[in-house]
Order: sequence, then structure tokens, then C-alpha cells
Amino acid sequence: MKKHKLFTPGPTSIPEEVLLEMAKPIMHHRTEEFLKIAKEVFEGLKYLFQTKNDVFILASSGTGAMESSIVNLFSKSEKIIVINGGKFGERFVEIGKAYELNVVDIKVEWGKSLSKEELEKIIEENRDAKGVCVNLCETSTATHFDVKGYGEIISKYPDIVFIVDAISSLGAIPCYMDEWKIDCLLTGSQKAFMLPPGLSFISLSEKAWERVEKSNLPKYYFDLKKYKKSLEKFDFPFTIPVSLIVGLRKSIQIIKEYTLEKIWEEHKKRATATREGILAMGLSLLSSCPSDAVTGVILPEGINGDELIKFIRKTYGISIAGGQDKLKGKIVRISHLGWQDEFDVLTAITAVGVGLEKFGYKLNIEKGIEKAKEILFSH
Repeated sequence: MKKHKLFTPGPTSIPEEVLLEMAKPIMHHRTEEFLKIAKEVFEGLKYLFQTKNDVFILASSGTGAMESSIVNLFSKSEKIIVINGGKFGERFVEIGKAYELNVVDIKVEWGKSLSKEELEKIIEENRDAKGVCVNLCETSTATHFDVKGYGEIISKYPDIVFIVDAISSLGAIPCYMDEWKIDCLLTGSQKAFMLPPGLSFISLSEKAWERVEKSNLPKYYFDLKKYKKSLEKFDFPFTIPVSLIVGLRKSIQIIKEYTLEKIWEEHKKRATATREGILAMGLSLLSSCPSDAVTGVILPEGINGDELIKFIRKTYGISIAGGQDKLKGKIVRISHLGWQDEFDVLTAITAVGVGLEKFGYKLNIEKGIEKAKEILFSH
């Protein structure tokens, strides 16, 4: 017998209280009983998004919310700028092209970020652009992008909307939709919201809603006008996963009781401890601008990352993530999302170290653990 632990950047570990809520007998989604729960959820989501705007719930993965942002805010052949620093920046590019938009693909070296000054220069060279898309955390490279700074720049352009994919980071790191002048913010359920996959969330500013009225791209299921109309009664235009909504209510209650600020602080501490522990152990980090949601670790030459991940999972019940595309087999990614605590950090670091030793690579695990402990238990 072994206890399985998730350190992947989605799905993440789920609190027992949330699991128990979802295990209760299911109710019909058009009843007064369920709509009362939905009302509480819709109001709680505004706190998580740090917005006064409505937050809509889609029965989809986060990619559904990404597609919804594109089809609702733009018209055929319009130009959008995509900051593409990894697989999920790439996904915005692919969705835009699928709907025949004129996509300005700003390729950023994987593991690097883009300054707000560089973005302003790009916008000035593309004054006919109608939108800018970016990931708050590019999950594939564990890299943080300066969304706050980008918002300062983009807000100066009345014809450009700012779309932020915060799927792997909203709730884990600071993100203020209104204060940072984000026009469209989206996320998913299986990350910091501590739920199974199956729901995505999207919120639009007043500036974005003006774009919705002009959009002529094809849409049906992801037509946010339908969701806006249903929300007047705290309802949904289509069948919603009832048990996930019930679980989400409990998850929001836990987050609100603890407060976002404390949760952000804990993610920062755990991420810092992980990074410093990994470095002290003798390994290197992938990102020059690391996110507090997930840490990317460069593997030593000659180590097959996919085989290492499989060995750790099967032998010790510890699940971490690997690299994607050109990073496949070359890195591992340790998530700080979901239901975790300080001792989970020590477990993840130890698992990577022990796994590497089993594959013949010697390193100082004890030094890494000691460094992480200094940060985790310094107060």
C-alpha cells in the first residue's frame, strides 16, 4: 500500500471537505435548491477574481475558456497580439488562427519573460491590433509574466482588449482583475481552486463587453451572451456538472475563510523553498522569471525525465509533471497548487532527489532539504 500525492500543475490535491460535498446525492440543476448554491458560487468567484464584474462558469477545461475569449471578443480577420512563451501561449496562437484571425505571434524564449516596455513597442508597431493575449503563468515553462505591467500599457489603448489566461495560477498568486486593468480573465477548476477538472471560468470588463457586441465570429456553446442572460437568475444556459458546483462552493468557503492574501503568501513561501532546495541540492531551474505556482527543474544530462517521472510515481506514489514539446524528457515540474502544506515541499524535493540517485546521478539531498526547511520554518 502507498499513499499517492499529486504535485502536478493540474489536477491537484483536493481537501477532504470538498470531496465529501461532491459525494452527496446529486440534485437537479434547475431546482431552487441548486440555484441557491449557484448564487453563492457566482458571488464568491468575484472575490477570487478580485473583480466587480460577473464571472461565468463553463463546463469545459480551461481551453474552452480560452476559445470563448477569442470567439466573443473578436471578428474575422482582426489582428491580435499573442505573447507566446510556451505551450499555452502557443495555444492562444492556434485558437486565433483556427478562427482566421491575423495573429502576431511574439515568440519569447522558453523560460524567459517579456518586459512591459518591449510589449509597448510591439503594440506601437501593430496599432491596428484589437487584443493582447498572455499567460499569467506559462505552465509549460513555470514562468511568470508581468500582467500588472502589461495592464498599465494596454489600458492606454482604447481599441485593444487585454486577455489573461490565469488557468494555472489564479488563486495561487496575486492577480487583481480590476486593479490591473484586465479585460478578460480566465481560469480552470483543477488548479488552485482545488477541484477536479471539468469547469472553467471567465470574466469580462465593460470594455470587453463592447467588443462582444461587435464580434461576428461563429459561436454557440461558448456564446457569453447566453451565459450573461442566464446569470440574471443565477442559472446556466446548458447542463452544468452539479457535483463540481457543489464542491466549488465548499472550496470558495475554505479560500475566503483563510483569505487570498494568506494563500498567496503560502504559495510564495513554498515555491521559494522548493527553488532554493533544488538549487542547494545541485540542480538548476528552467525559468529566469519563475512563477510561485509551479517550479521547473532542469535535469542533468543523460537523465530521461519521462522515465524518472514514471519511476517516482510507480515506486513512491509521487506524481510530478514532465516537460512538453522541446522540453520533453529534459525537465520536471513541481506544482505548489491545491491542497498542500510545508511538508509536501520536503516530500517533493526528496522524491526528485531519491529518484535521480536511483538513476545513477549523485546529489546532496540533505543539503536541499535543510535549505528548504530554513525557509519553510523560519518563523
